[in-house]
Amino acid sequence: QVQLVESGGGLVQAGDSLRLSCAASGRTFSSYVVGWFRQAPGKEREFVAIISRYAGNTYYADSVKGRFTISRDNAKNTVYLQMNSLKPEDTAVYYCAAKYGSALYQGSSEYDYWGQGTQVTVSS
Repeated sequence: QVQLVESGGGLVQAGDSLRLSCAASGRTFSSYVVGWFRQAPGKEREFVAIISRYAGNTYYADSVKGRFTISRDNAKNTVYLQMNSLKPEDTAVYYCAAKYGSALYQGSSEYDYWGQGTQVTVSS
């Protein structure tokens, strides 16, 4: 089992950058694929990015490709989401989620463990 805690959200202006962190408990963090998802008011939760267990593979939603970068440090049990060139439409609560095993899924229903979320607000 793993517990996840996100941090790093905040209020920024369009064009600014933020780095989100997802800190995990447990000794087997490298056994988990980790994804970032977001949910804007009145919208469904959507996939943002995913990273494989040893960071060999990453995938991004088209809406963030080229602007966001997902990375992980298994020694620190932490996954990061570097967000550059932020836009107002990036405003949402951002969640990290973990799934045991190696399969990479973009569907939120596939993930077993979720953090509480961190708010990102981008003003125009």
